[in-house]
Amino acid sequence: MRQKIVRLVLVGGVLVLAMLLLLATCGSGGKKDGKADKKVKTSATPVTQLTVPSAFETEHGWELVGTSPDHAISRETGRLAYLVRVSDTKFQLRTIDSKTGQSGWHGESWRPPSPQRFPRLLTATADDREYFVTWSYGKVGENALTPADTIVSMDVYNAQDGSRRRVEVPWSTVPTVSATGPGILISDGRTNSAVVDPATGRVSQVTAAQLKYPKGCPACKQLTEVRGLAQKGLLVSGSKEFWVQDGWFSRDVAPKGTDRRSGIPTSVIRGLLLAKWQLAKGAKRAATHDLWTVHDLETGKALASVECSKPAIKPGQYPQLAAAPSAGSVVAGPLAFDLVTHRGFCFEGTDGSKPLTLVSVNDEGIAYGAASARNAGDVLAGGGAPVAVAVRSGSTGALPSNVRVPGAVTSDGVGLFRWTDEKDRPHLIGYPGTR
Repeated sequence: MRQKIVRLVLVGGVLVLAMLLLLATCGSGGKKDGKADKKVKTSATPVTQLTVPSAFETEHGWELVGTSPDHAISRETGRLAYLVRVSDTKFQLRTIDSKTGQSGWHGESWRPPSPQRFPRLLTATADDREYFVTWSYGKVGENALTPADTIVSMDVYNAQDGSRRRVEVPWSTVPTVSATGPGILISDGRTNSAVVDPATGRVSQVTAAQLKYPKGCPACKQLTEVRGLAQKGLLVSGSKEFWVQDGWFSRDVAPKGTDRRSGIPTSVIRGLLLAKWQLAKGAKRAATHDLWTVHDLETGKALASVECSKPAIKPGQYPQLAAAPSAGSVVAGPLAFDLVTHRGFCFEGTDGSKPLTLVSVNDEGIAYGAASARNAGDVLAGGGAPVAVAVRSGSTGALPSNVRVPGAVTSDGVGLFRWTDEKDRPHLIGYPGTR
């Protein structure tokens, strides 16, 4: 397989891109498994039967053992990618068909800068083509002594055939890496960022001076933070307002009945963002409630909104969006939105408590989560009282207390469930939906 390697080097403040082609032992794509992965149980073999919602069949499915905490799914190919540790210092990306569990291509093993832990894994797009991206942050070599010797190392795989490109970007602080738009965004959590084109490996640095602050917005230059990537440019927020470079400004897309200068983006996924708005002064519930709105990331248009009680204490982390494969429904903590009917729901107690934490939703608009759980991680670990919610109607239903809820549901209706066995080995199981 040919591996294309790109390293971004800083020389006197000027970026020099050097591409090195590494010869490999086989053709242009990833390796195809000659036989099924021994750690994958397919539908022909019994898999571990967990207690799950009745919408899923536990008699069939597939099971992965000892995989990475992250997985990624290609909507284009239906492949699910995951990482395995092949030695103390090396990892390998493998794929299966998310519906059948059949093994697909796999990449060459490699050593990341920080081999003590699994690299992270996500899906990126460019020109309507999907890529699996593994990334890790750490020192360049054994003798690295300064922050200048640290890099973000990425391996970018074409989801179709597994062809790989390596990109290494010098980075002096702990990075945040995401893929909400046409590329891979590296950010320092403040105003410095870099955008990687997964198709070419080209790296574009973006400094604070290039963020194009909206005129007449002093709050935009306070607590400024790069939040995501849209087609036209970066999504950026200040202490109260937010904008997309060469795109739109939150003040111009504020939902009706809100303070137009109060918007705060709280979660961003591909094509969508969740923002919290203060109600307009004089509104009946302005002192006690906020308006939560899902916006189209490319246009800023408000797609669905709902009022929810203000927390007594500002949370350490806002609820994170999770979308159905078709993006017709989205959930975030106690919030659920049907983007077809443009309705939103806030599942909270009469005293403002948040009894529901929703973590996944399918294309039929059925969301899963738990009541009285601390956060999404607690729900997926079996915490709280399991629930199912019909997003279109807002109706809720309790599930048996021993039920595990899916962390995600694929476009084919396969529920993805995680559990850890007595040997402390993580399992990822795919159960098909009932017919």
